[in-house]
Amino acid sequence: MAKSDLTKTDNPFTNAMQQLTLAADVLRRTVTRNELPDLERNIALLRQPKRILNVTVPVSMDDGTVRIFDGYRVQYNDARGPYKGGIRYHHQVSLDEVKALSFWMAMKCAVADLPLGGGKGGIIVDPKLLTAGELERMSRGYARAIADCIGPDKDVPAPDVNTNGVIMGWMVNEYINYQKSKIPPLPKLRGTGKNKLTDREELRLRSTFTGKLIRDGGSEGREEATGLGGLFVLQTMLARLGLKGEMTAVVQGFGNVGYNMAKFLSGAGFKVIAVSDSRGAILVPGGINPELTLECKKKNGYLAGCYCSGSVCDLTKGKQITNEELLELPVDILVPAALENVLTKQNAPRVKAKVVLEMANGPTTPDADEILYKRGIPVVPDILSNSGGVTVSAFEWEQNLKGQHWTKAEVNRKLKLRMVSATGAVWDASRRHKIPMRTAAFVTALTRIFAAMK
Repeated sequence: MAKSDLTKTDNPFTNAMQQLTLAADVLRRTVTRNELPDLERNIALLRQPKRILNVTVPVSMDDGTVRIFDGYRVQYNDARGPYKGGIRYHHQVSLDEVKALSFWMAMKCAVADLPLGGGKGGIIVDPKLLTAGELERMSRGYARAIADCIGPDKDVPAPDVNTNGVIMGWMVNEYINYQKSKIPPLPKLRGTGKNKLTDREELRLRSTFTGKLIRDGGSEGREEATGLGGLFVLQTMLARLGLKGEMTAVVQGFGNVGYNMAKFLSGAGFKVIAVSDSRGAILVPGGINPELTLECKKKNGYLAGCYCSGSVCDLTKGKQITNEELLELPVDILVPAALENVLTKQNAPRVKAKVVLEMANGPTTPDADEILYKRGIPVVPDILSNSGGVTVSAFEWEQNLKGQHWTKAEVNRKLKLRMVSATGAVWDASRRHKIPMRTAAFVTALTRIFAAMK
């Protein structure tokens, strides 16, 4: 990999555009002189989102006052299908962050070969400071504010940071009510003049939001889809690399994704010897039991010093280490599943894993990427390895549109096919162009998006 002067900045959109630049440089080498103008035009179009919605959401607070919340919905690219992406509630939400996330969603959907584009939304708010009623009124208000610009064939939002299936339920209910209000009243027959939707029409409108609870039209397998998809990607990568046999793994982060990743790795025969949370890590050479470790974490409130084996918690079989030490353990698989920028130019030279599987978003800085690539350590990029979540969200959208509900076994079978195919495409691009897996993932995504833009 040629030395690059591209460095990590504090601006996520700047970082996203740097990734676009790296992939575009590769693509320029693959086209003829006559094809170059079209390529440059498409690259230029992808340097800005197609549409930015900046909305204000007035909310009646419990104390009788009205508070105005600022929100965004960025619709980046829809060449391959409706915009797709989550809605986050956080006090540090910014337009540049939402723009970057919507760009990455476009890339992620294209890597997974989904018939969807990229979008993202957010509200500047600390949801922990709101009551349940205030949170619901704000969520419904945001849904109304963007209602004219979303829909099954336009834009399909989902949960993200600090949002969940319950909030999606409020939003889809508000969206359906909004759509009903636009239907001209029927002539009064037998004493009724209500605006009506058929059950099929209402289910179709429910496909506007994914990540819903099962009772609201959600999909089986959605909660664990990111972790399971990551396992399928890893297994495919290891087969391509020719690595087999009993392998050790460590997982940094023990939230929903990290826990499910540890659970699926253990179930697939990997020995997970260390996991961590924000307060520290535990190293257990004999391998942890993910389910019992989670129980112990819930009981104690943190992982450090806690290890569960068999049916009881035993504090003597594991030892406490730091998150930093976990990243440098001599293992086969390193799974960053928590924060961004944890692998840097400072610690990348000390990483001893054979493969890095990114389950968090952006855990590896560009400098670390370059160091690991030169050391021959493959980094499976986030837009590939954690794309299982959006893939099953796409399945939910498809099920709602078709009036179907698939079993978990069927969802997981379809998920595996997608993940195996996506990993193969990125691997082939990496070998063909002699580039790191991350750049290869962007090249794969851009190739598919540009083909749709013709």
